[in-house]
Amino acid sequence: MAKEEAERLLSEARGGRVLVVGDAMLDVYLTGSVDRVSPEAPVPVVRVESEVAAPGGAANVAAGVAALGGECRLVAAVGADESAGRLAERLDQAGVGSDDLVQMAGRPTTRKTRILARHQQMLRVDHEDPAPMAEEDHRRLASRALEAVDWADALVIEDYDKGVVNGALSRRLLARAREKGIPSVVDPKLRHFFDFPGTTVFKPNARELAAALGLEKEPRDEVTLHPLLDRLKCDCLLLTLGEEGMLLVEPSAETRLLPPEAREVFDVTGAGDTVTAVLAVCLLAGASVSQAAYLANLAAGLEVTRLGAVPVTTSELMQALDGRNVDGTTGSTS
Repeated sequence: MAKEEAERLLSEARGGRVLVVGDAMLDVYLTGSVDRVSPEAPVPVVRVESEVAAPGGAANVAAGVAALGGECRLVAAVGADESAGRLAERLDQAGVGSDDLVQMAGRPTTRKTRILARHQQMLRVDHEDPAPMAEEDHRRLASRALEAVDWADALVIEDYDKGVVNGALSRRLLARAREKGIPSVVDPKLRHFFDFPGTTVFKPNARELAAALGLEKEPRDEVTLHPLLDRLKCDCLLLTLGEEGMLLVEPSAETRLLPPEAREVFDVTGAGDTVTAVLAVCLLAGASVSQAAYLANLAAGLEVTRLGAVPVTTSELMQALDGRNVDGTTGSTS
């Protein structure tokens, strides 16, 4: 992809409106040092030296959209707790409004706390309620999400299986997006895997896809993947393969491998969210799915080289394109 074309697309995406509906969470990073083992149990003692909180899950996708110059509304559930306030504050700092966060009585804001020492994650502690939302609470959230589709230029459904996404809401959102003629990107989880008809880009990881199909091995071949477009009722399938990159499946083209862009993987947290944000922003600007996937893959390569979920900016993407040769390799052009 020529740098000039990427620059044009990212420029046209500025100010584009993206609706993100899904499971937001607060990511907390406790970083410190280890110099002894606890006398109480055979575990290391981490002396905490810093604490950082950041938007996670669907909130991280929203922050990623804003970092690329898009305008974003995030419809998600939070509790009546301190974590909700911290999440709203971090979203405001990222350029995403918190007006569409729907407070749920009796449910905590999902919070993931990662404990790190010497840049290595030692433990993750999750605070969440896996039970389904009360019917009335989910109706309030669904009403807000359906109203917001009329405002949007692109729709993202980000399912982390924390209660926001269900089949009924997804089908109504996607039907409305289709009627309006706007692109949609879905990041699914296993529970609702086949509940997203009409999606522009369906973006599972290979492990999730194998589990949904009841396969022992992750599908990579053309014969298995192409029929899935009809079965999933999506326009395109973008299958993420972790350190192996991504596979793009389109109806009128051969399945294409997008190799990983990272020179050194430091932390994979947030890479999938980055891919989703870039896809949505590029598609609303009129990019083809292959162009959007190319830039999303490039952005994921930047994301995994740093600690924590830090949104990739337009300028960082352009700098990464500057570092590529005409044939797609990196390094000196001499």
